[in-house]
Amino acid sequence: MTSGEVRAAEFRRLHEAGCFVMPNPWDVGSARLLARMGFRALATTSAGLAWSIGQPDNSVGLDLTLAHLRSIVGAVDLPVNADFQNGYAIAPEELAVNVGLAIGTGIAGLSIEDFSGDPADPLLDLDLAVERIRAARSALDARGSGVVLTARSEGFVWDRPDIEETVRRLSAYAEAGADCLYAPWLTSVDHVSAIVDAVAPKPVNLLIHTPFTTFAEAADLGVRRISVGGMLAKAAWRGFLTAVSEITGEGTFTSFTDLPDLNALLGPS
Repeated sequence: MTSGEVRAAEFRRLHEAGCFVMPNPWDVGSARLLARMGFRALATTSAGLAWSIGQPDNSVGLDLTLAHLRSIVGAVDLPVNADFQNGYAIAPEELAVNVGLAIGTGIAGLSIEDFSGDPADPLLDLDLAVERIRAARSALDARGSGVVLTARSEGFVWDRPDIEETVRRLSAYAEAGADCLYAPWLTSVDHVSAIVDAVAPKPVNLLIHTPFTTFAEAADLGVRRISVGGMLAKAAWRGFLTAVSEITGEGTFTSFTDLPDLNALLGPS
């Protein structure tokens, strides 16, 4: 087996029982630190990547995303799940080609969302969205890589917080061949429970972007996988902005006390 296939097999195994946290680094340094802290898998964040190059989320193209995936995969020995947004294509056949390119980076999993690209009409037609998941499934199976396919429904992200529609979509994606199901920006344990029950026995990823639940509570609900999206990157940016605001506003530098020793953290283990 190749290194990528070994990682994919391990990533798949993690979804079989229990619950694990899959944090989201935004660059090589944050990936290496998270790996050293004992996490069993990592996931990229499209938002964190975009902010690191001075762009808003949903503005980074396919080529840069693929390069980013290669850099994160190459930096750690852990399985890496790719935030592959909407696959950088709408047509199922084009999506399948791009999924093949993503597999070539060595990722262990990837997510495909149903965002249309138009905030005014954000969700793709369900039939098309299902065909896209089938196309991604076929592309993965053709490679025999074992890469885990996560299907995302974006209603709650784009101000369409309809749990019945979200359940309907995720159930259809599960039937179309998704290995894991995911609806970002949930803030209700009842909504989480409804999704877990609807797609069982397939695993569910829960994004925690506000402190509405805990690891233990999510595990008790039957969640298999927890991610944090761009929240770690935002926390880092908050520290940066706090320090800069102090300098420009008060002319003091108290934010520079008790800072981490990054040389020690990133040095030889």
